[in-house]
Amino acid sequence: MAHILVSPFSWGLGHATRTLPIIQELLRRGHQVTIATSGKAEVLLKSEFPTCHFIHFRDYPSPDTKTRYHYFKFAAYIPVMLYAIFREKQITDRLIAENRFDLIFSDSRFGVYSENLPSFFLSHQFRFEVPSFIGFGRQLSEQFNAFFHSKFTGLIVPDNPPGPLSLSGKLAWPKYKTSREKVYYAGILSSVRKMDLAEDIDFLISVSGPGPQRAILEKIVLKQAPGLPGRKVILLGRPGEHFQEQIDQETTVYSHASREEISKLMNRAKFIISRSGYTTMMELAELGKKKALFIPTPGQVEQEYLARYYKQRGWFLYRSQNLVNLPEDVVAAARYTGFPTMPRTEENVRRLYQQLFSPYLDK
Repeated sequence: MAHILVSPFSWGLGHATRTLPIIQELLRRGHQVTIATSGKAEVLLKSEFPTCHFIHFRDYPSPDTKTRYHYFKFAAYIPVMLYAIFREKQITDRLIAENRFDLIFSDSRFGVYSENLPSFFLSHQFRFEVPSFIGFGRQLSEQFNAFFHSKFTGLIVPDNPPGPLSLSGKLAWPKYKTSREKVYYAGILSSVRKMDLAEDIDFLISVSGPGPQRAILEKIVLKQAPGLPGRKVILLGRPGEHFQEQIDQETTVYSHASREEISKLMNRAKFIISRSGYTTMMELAELGKKKALFIPTPGQVEQEYLARYYKQRGWFLYRSQNLVNLPEDVVAAARYTGFPTMPRTEENVRRLYQQLFSPYLDK
């Protein structure tokens, strides 16, 4: 039995949910897993893996990027992040000195690696979309990535290889050869699973994003959703609150839902309206959902890029938040094809284990 250190980032739940099937596979193979994380990721993973050992490992401090014009704030934040990565590496070295680990698996934590142990880094974003007037920022970020990628044994992308099935487009194409040589395209990694449930919800609408933008979208959705035909379920993304209300005969509003509840609702939905975050995209691909409308969070360039990319491919329609007209938009969105069929998580995670982890763990 090998001992693996798994350390996912906790800015949002996406990092935790995509590591979840990998942790399940490691445990299924009889290995011991220690999870180092914090925040919502720690809460979620503790509920899923109560028998695992946990280490409270704080994230980097989050930059204040709640408005559309946050790029210079983010540039000023870079020295703070570099120092945080330096501290993260010190903590990782101490953990390794105090415990016997056989392999390290980091989701987007640049300082969680060891020079003496196989260390793998998971990310779907090796390039960053930025406005043309700060193009130097793109080059700087690519050099930043390449430097830290050189510290890891391998780079795991939760996406299909570049080509007709790629969900992340150019975001997952490393610019530098030194990074490209280490990349392993694992395919989609999702915590949701296809269930044998009737599609009895006509529209599932998920409201999310940073505070101000989430509130704006919530106001739009609550006003426009009753104009959609059929049964509607609205998830407001308020985890600190617990209520359910019926705003009309066919529209139910939930303040929040657990991961299990969300998985069931997505399985039951005929049409999904959501942000275009990458974790949600993998969930739609895993479930084979073909009808959706995306409303990217204003100012979140990754979501905006993905929404444009999917429209260009003819997969899904998107609308800018300030232009949303749900009754009209869902009619237009129904003409799009959805993601093509692709290998699912169960197959992908077993192949990942055999090809990347097994040579180090099954000796």
